[in-house]
Amino acid sequence: MKVGIPKEIKDNENRVGMTPAGVAELVKHGHEVFVQHTAGEGSGFRDEQYQNVGATILGTIEEIYATADLIVKVKEPIAPEYPLVRKGQVLFTYFHFACEKELTEAMLKSGAICIAYETVEMKDRSLPLLIPMSEVAGRMATQNGAYYLQKTQGGKGKLMAGVPGVKPAKVLVLGGGTVGEAAARIAIGMGADVTITDISLPRLKRLAADMPQVHTLYSSEHNIRMELPTVDIVIGSVLIPGDATPHLITKDMLKLMEPGTVLVDVAIDQGGCFETSHPTKHSDPVYTIDGIVHYAVANIPGAVPNTSTMALTNATLRYAVALADKGWKKACQDDEALRKGVNIVDGKITYEAVAKVFGKEYTPLRIES
Repeated sequence: MKVGIPKEIKDNENRVGMTPAGVAELVKHGHEVFVQHTAGEGSGFRDEQYQNVGATILGTIEEIYATADLIVKVKEPIAPEYPLVRKGQVLFTYFHFACEKELTEAMLKSGAICIAYETVEMKDRSLPLLIPMSEVAGRMATQNGAYYLQKTQGGKGKLMAGVPGVKPAKVLVLGGGTVGEAAARIAIGMGADVTITDISLPRLKRLAADMPQVHTLYSSEHNIRMELPTVDIVIGSVLIPGDATPHLITKDMLKLMEPGTVLVDVAIDQGGCFETSHPTKHSDPVYTIDGIVHYAVANIPGAVPNTSTMALTNATLRYAVALADKGWKKACQDDEALRKGVNIVDGKITYEAVAKVFGKEYTPLRIES
């Protein structure tokens, strides 16, 4: 199969869909791999490294889309890429359709097969292709929150760890999944006073056992409201696979917080868990509403592309190899987790949560032998 790795064109997105090591594995399986010129440079991978493992370098993104049967990338296609996507072409990437109506319409119109990393789901409901980036995003959420808590960045001017005689900053983490746990661990390491919320009591019990320094709190509107007057950073890390994220902090709740409080919305890819959130970019990451600093960059791991690309390839490679070896239909027949990643096929929405968000017809995926 012809596999294409385009250069990401989203603002400050320096990750690339596959490392040279991943490309080498595809070539070993007998596939042709085409990498766009300089696609890997932002992640620290030169064209020669891809060529040395058997890839062909193509000069433009148009050539990549025109040549490849399977496109492996990091972020969803953006407007300049929409016309390049062909009927029957397989796209394997993060899509987050539920908060991107224009993208959804464009992919439906294209007739492509869209397999979303974020909805590939194991029997235990874990999300193997979301976990590595969630781990990165969670760690960075705390780092970024601490940075914008500085007075020079619009925050309260507090040091995360405090100093002897001065209390540390208070961090509230909404959601105890992969992102939330990673964020809490970094916050603990920085010396902050950390509270983490979740609606799963077994999850809270495990978090309390694993991180005895953390306060656990059942997630409810009342409990969150009670915490807001004294917090310094709130990290939103709630996820409903493939669906829009609920707003856990509404606009009226901003008045409960002190000016300079920092909100970090890691869930912005799925619409955000703060009502006042809207996607921002690495080049312009924050804005302030009612004195509250909002950080809502939609591709947080893109700031550390070397780490992120290697972690992502480690997770996606076996699925990419299966898609190339077997074709998407057989690969999805053989792997229930991968089958759940199929969101759009030939103009039809095959992932129920996405169809519901936009009030469109849901067509259950049926793959004939």
